Amino acid sequence: MKPETKYITISDNKNRIEQLLMELVLEPRIKALVWSQITRQTPNMKIGYPGQHLASLITGVEGSRTGARGDDLVDGTEVKSCSRVDQLDSCKDCKQKVLRIETACPHCGSTNLKRMDDSKWLFSVKSEEELKLLTKDLDRVFLTIADYPNFADGDFDTIRFQAFEMWNNTERHKHFTSLMTNYYNKIFLEHISRNVNKTPAPKNFWPYSYQFYLCNPVKVFECIVSNANTTPQINITHFVEPDFDRSLLVPELMPTSLLSQEEINLIIENVPEYILSSQIVAGSNYQALVKSSKTKKKFITLLPFINETTRGYLDLRDTDKVAEAKTKYSRR
Repeated sequence: MKPETKYITISDNKNRIEQLLMELVLEPRIKALVWSQITRQTPNMKIGYPGQHLASLITGVEGSRTGARGDDLVDGTEVKSCSRVDQLDSCKDCKQKVLRIETACPHCGSTNLKRMDDSKWLFSVKSEEELKLLTKDLDRVFLTIADYPNFADGDFDTIRFQAFEMWNNTERHKHFTSLMTNYYNKIFLEHISRNVNKTPAPKNFWPYSYQFYLCNPVKVFECIVSNANTTPQINITHFVEPDFDRSLLVPELMPTSLLSQEEINLIIENVPEYILSSQIVAGSNYQALVKSSKTKKKFITLLPFINETTRGYLDLRDTDKVAEAKTKYSRR
């Protein structure tokens, strides 16, 4: 999980990241917001190619000059991006579409709006060769996401950019390989066998989902943009140097609110007391946690997050379905 330094050729990374985000993403978005007030078209920023630029600056690795085909970075890294910023919303009353910049439905005047926050990463695996490339031949999968850290509070003026890595040839990230393999064998091939004229949807990989955390992604970048709709101010809150050994990073904590009652029972029955005790909130203890395990709400109050070691006792789920169920958990 240590990047090869021979591929790291871009320097002054943090300064360049700020400049890139401002010039390639934030300033064009502000102009789009102004025009959106006139045209009522979505100002949604497409994050695909900007995400690849961002990946190069975070990793220090140049692109491979192949556009949509071939390796995304010269070291073979696969880059995927998604944006939950400026998604198209809808009215809960009349069901018509509503722009993110609108505070009331333009069709019926209702303020009962459904704000969308469901963009995800898409992985297309259409052949044994593509599966092998994604799960064996390349070492690193690089994920970028733009979202609202205060989405639950209706704050759409603060934007967050994050980047995560998974090194799929390592034991730590083995579940990613399992997800892609199961998708290809159980969904893609099964679908094709029933309908050869229709290609199934790509694999949906949901940010902040059960499957996401079980894959043990490590965060290598985060920045918060305040006043994003008027005068953006960028604050880089987390940056891992391009040559840093990723095996030394601690994967993201999994919220226990994502667990089923069955998975909570599995943890209580199988995870050693000393492992759980170190994660219980201050002022409580292991005995109280065991007692609370029959009531999910009480359990997650005492154990709101679990670490990499604890979730090592959990299994993948829903790997033979087209998409995992979306979570209502709001990551702050």
